[in-house]
Order: sequence, then structure tokens, then C-alpha cells
Amino acid sequence: MLDPKLTDEPARLAALERYEVLDTPREPSFDRITDLVRGILGVPISAVSLVDADRQWFKSLAGLDDKETSRDVAFCNHTIRQRAPMVITDAREDARFCDNPLVTGDPNIRSYAGIPLETPDGYNIGSLCAIDTVPRQFDPGQIAILQNLAALVVEQLELRRIAERDHLTGALTRRAFLSEMNRAIALFERHDRPASLLLFDIDHFKRINDTHGHPAGDQVIRGIARLCTSLQRPSDSLGRLGGEEFGILLPETAEEDAARAAQRFCDAIAATEIPGTPPLHVTVSFGVAELRGDWPTSESWLAVADMALYEAKRSGRNRIAIARHDATHAT
Repeated sequence: MLDPKLTDEPARLAALERYEVLDTPREPSFDRITDLVRGILGVPISAVSLVDADRQWFKSLAGLDDKETSRDVAFCNHTIRQRAPMVITDAREDARFCDNPLVTGDPNIRSYAGIPLETPDGYNIGSLCAIDTVPRQFDPGQIAILQNLAALVVEQLELRRIAERDHLTGALTRRAFLSEMNRAIALFERHDRPASLLLFDIDHFKRINDTHGHPAGDQVIRGIARLCTSLQRPSDSLGRLGGEEFGILLPETAEEDAARAAQRFCDAIAATEIPGTPPLHVTVSFGVAELRGDWPTSESWLAVADMALYEAKRSGRNRIAIARHDATHAT
């Protein structure tokens, strides 16, 4: 009987989406695995491949410079349809791949061994693969090594997901939030999709800690995070970037709508009593920055928003400021 989880594409894509890994930068923990595959199996190419709705995206690719391919030519698109390893000794002799452009042209794939990346709940989201440009056999020992390394890839994805949440607020950690910003930048560069960043911190937060103690400060941070989560759209992302500083990423949002959203958050926080002993009222200051080609990295985008946040604080706090279009980040 066919495993239903191998044919439930919406659930498989949802499992992939939960990792929030697509379009994130390269990470050493994954690159080390593909380097190991190349070294141990003696192949020129290895990849951690994640199969999205219409593309194959590489979290790590050793031996080639590509970031992604279309799904319809991906060997890994076949690997995810089964539980067992997929091994091809000569792609020119395989009816599924003999006319594949990755076989007839660069990178001239001849042999392939792929292990499905199976999530703990049983969905294949991609594969760890070894690729050679000459026909070859992969012996059982090599396949066993590849299976162990594939399990390590899934463990890294799980650890990455666990590490993405701030323990106090449940918001994204700084690292995870920057990854979300990088995904927005990739969409902007590939499809010209807009996005805006709201950066804010709590006004006079040190005074709260000094007057009422750090437990009261923690309660304020939790309360603001909870309020922002209740006000944001499902597609928005809230991150705690450090101390009392937060960011809200607004996909598909240009500057004018982002400014209105920031004012709504600002007003709601000022009007809310944070429960505790004693209950407290606080305000926040916002910097707003729409993504632009002049700010091509998460750090430069963040720096421009931070300049606007500084302007909001300098001009009186409990207000928003919009990044100047000619703003440049410090180098």
C-alpha cells in the first residue's frame, strides 16, 4: 500500500514551510555535511536539496554555484517520492533522465545517490545527494554513510527551528529574524515583491528596571510581544533583536502602509496597561524602512531602520519616523 504521506503534497509543503529555511543564507553546519559527502564518497558534487512547490532550492551545494533549479528537472524530485535511497549508476541509460538538461548539458550528471530528508512526522522535504559526472556504482557502505549524514541534516533543521524562538517572548531570535529578512530580500530581488521593516524599542526601559526591578522589565517585554503578536497579520514576523529592541517584518507592504501599521502598533502599546506589580504603561518608538535596492543585505536594511528609530527617539519618543530614501548605512 502506498504511503499516503508520499502523495500528500500540501502537507509536505507545509512541513517544509515550518522550518522557515527557504532562501536563507548558507550555514556552516550544512556546508560541512556536503563537504563530508564529497570527501568520503569521492564525488565532485553534493547538495542539501529542498523541494519547494515549483523549484529545487539548495541549502548547501558543494561543487556548483547554483542556488536553485526548476523542480521538473530535479533528480531529487524523484527521490522524495520514496522512502528508500534512489541510486542511478548511469543517467544516460535511465529513461527518466536520459533527456534531462542536467544530463545532456552542464553539469553533465551521470551518477546520483539521493537519500530522502524525512521529517519526524514522516514527510520528505528534500534530499541529501551525491553526484558524479562519470557512471559509477555506490556500494552499501557508501549508501549507509549517506543515510547517516541525511539524518544529521534533519537534526540540524530541527535544532535550527528550536533555536529560532526567544525563550522570554516566543518571538523570533535575532538570527531567525535576519533569516526572514533575507528571504524577503530574495523575493524582492527575484520577483520585485515589496517588504517593510518596523524597528522599535521601549522608551526609557532602563528606568523601568531601575525603579521596579528586572522582573517588572521582563513582564513589560512579554506584554508588548504578546500585544504585537495579537495585532500583526499571519504573514508578519515579530523578532526580539536584543534587550528591549524588536523588529516586525511586513511582507508585501510598501512604505505608506507600513507607516500606518507602525502608528497602529505605537498607539495600541501606549494605550495598554501591562499587567504586573505594579501595572505599567509604557511607550515605544518606531523606525520604518521599506526595502530598497540600495539596502541589499539584512544588516544594511536593519541599519537604515535603526537610523529612523534614532530619529524618532531624538524627536521626542512615542512616535514613528520613516527612513529617508537617500539614507545609507555605515560601513
